[in-house]
Amino acid sequence: MQLYKYFLLSILSLSILTKTQAQTDTLLRNKIEPKREFRGVWIATVENIDWPKKQSTADQQKQQLIDILDDHQETGINAVFFQVRPAADAFYAKGSEPWSKWLNGRQGQAPDPAYDPLEFAITEAHKRGMELHAWFNPYRATNDNRYYELSPNHITNLKPEWFFTYGGKKTFNPGLPEVREYIVRIILNVVDNYDIDGIHMDDYFYPYLIDGQSINDADAYNKYGAARFSNIKDWRRNNVDTLIHMLADSIHKHKPHVKFGVAPFGIWANQYQNPEGSQTHGGSSYYENYADVRKWMKEGWIDYVVPQLYWPLSSRVANFDTLINWWSNNTYNRHLYIGLGVYRIGERSKASAAYKIPTELPNEMRHLRNNPRIEGTVVFSSHSLTDNLGGFADSLSTNFYKSPALPPLMLWLDSIPPNVPRNFVAKQSGQGVLLNWETPLLARDKEPVYGYVVYRFSGTEKIDLNNPDHILHIEYDANTAYQDSSVQKGVTYSYIITAIDRLKNEGDRSPAIAVKVQ
Repeated sequence: MQLYKYFLLSILSLSILTKTQAQTDTLLRNKIEPKREFRGVWIATVENIDWPKKQSTADQQKQQLIDILDDHQETGINAVFFQVRPAADAFYAKGSEPWSKWLNGRQGQAPDPAYDPLEFAITEAHKRGMELHAWFNPYRATNDNRYYELSPNHITNLKPEWFFTYGGKKTFNPGLPEVREYIVRIILNVVDNYDIDGIHMDDYFYPYLIDGQSINDADAYNKYGAARFSNIKDWRRNNVDTLIHMLADSIHKHKPHVKFGVAPFGIWANQYQNPEGSQTHGGSSYYENYADVRKWMKEGWIDYVVPQLYWPLSSRVANFDTLINWWSNNTYNRHLYIGLGVYRIGERSKASAAYKIPTELPNEMRHLRNNPRIEGTVVFSSHSLTDNLGGFADSLSTNFYKSPALPPLMLWLDSIPPNVPRNFVAKQSGQGVLLNWETPLLARDKEPVYGYVVYRFSGTEKIDLNNPDHILHIEYDANTAYQDSSVQKGVTYSYIITAIDRLKNEGDRSPAIAVKVQ
């Protein structure tokens, strides 16, 4: 009898624990699967890090990119940062700078047969419900000292006086007004000629410090800065500020829907250097790269920031939680996405040992999701996910990114949603259900519809459009039909359609249409 009593107590305890765990899992799942979240990845072309493979034909390059995007779609990625200008060169056809040597092995050599990598990438990304942000390195002109390999029409050969050499690499001198004007023209050319969703810059502004070397910009300082700035370092920061401000104004004037963001080094400034900084002890973008990203957010010059937080939770020098809290307290209502260093799983250094622990990156994701001011993540780099390093891609697809997500709203760029799709009908067609509707009437801002969201509910499920589990499909084009081929016989499904505009504002829902599959 006593054993039976213990047995009942054990069963009861197990039941309570199971129920509690289930409730915890449900709460966690609801918490970690928001309907709106930026889920990005960097596709690096410099040194062929992610794409394309060396000595690939044009057709092979296309297929490689398709495979990469297919893989990311399965993982749940909804945005890609595609590196189009790694070193004053181009992965696009409609520009003045030479073709990148990382495309076909020699700078200036066009694809044969001809195609436009950026245009191709945009088309394929949008097919898969992904934004594409054109990723620029603004100041890096070479990535090595093999200057003899440069194309005759590379800008370092055409305007050698615009550059200084640091660490064996040529870098644009940010203090020259003509350099800033040139970079703005290069970027606006892409804004004007390509259907991109954003312009993105990484952390390479002024070069990272190298012991024993100095930046040769004294002449430019004496000519352009000494009268206004008593400190050359303040002048350098102002040079980068000026470029960012110019770009912000120009990009949004040319195409108001194009987002502008930056991915700085993960520490803005250490508190021992600056009272506004974080309680960390590493390098900093403010003092090393002369990039005052905090100011850019405060002034509203950038739409999002992606600090590269490539340190583990246990780091004493740059604690992960310390940094996500600092950035979330200093975004000034701009979007904050966190850059995760998944590539570090593949490193063999002692500093990367924590990333070998399978729970490290999932726990970082949980910490991010616990901070409501963080609106997404970006992974470096693409092959870290396609190779499923540490099983992290599996963790994303089966847990954190299990349900689809729309990008977060940028109401300062556009707050007017589209109207409701008209004349929505749904009927069984063959083995599936065919949905048809008509384009909504123009919204108040006269902006055309950019795409649609299809929701599906089974049986007696409650209709709740805030639950991303019910998003069946996100469409980034004007197509007004969708075939649901994932239905089961004997089940009644209810469908709802909404329209989205270019900045993913979502309009009111259509009526629900029920279809019983025979």
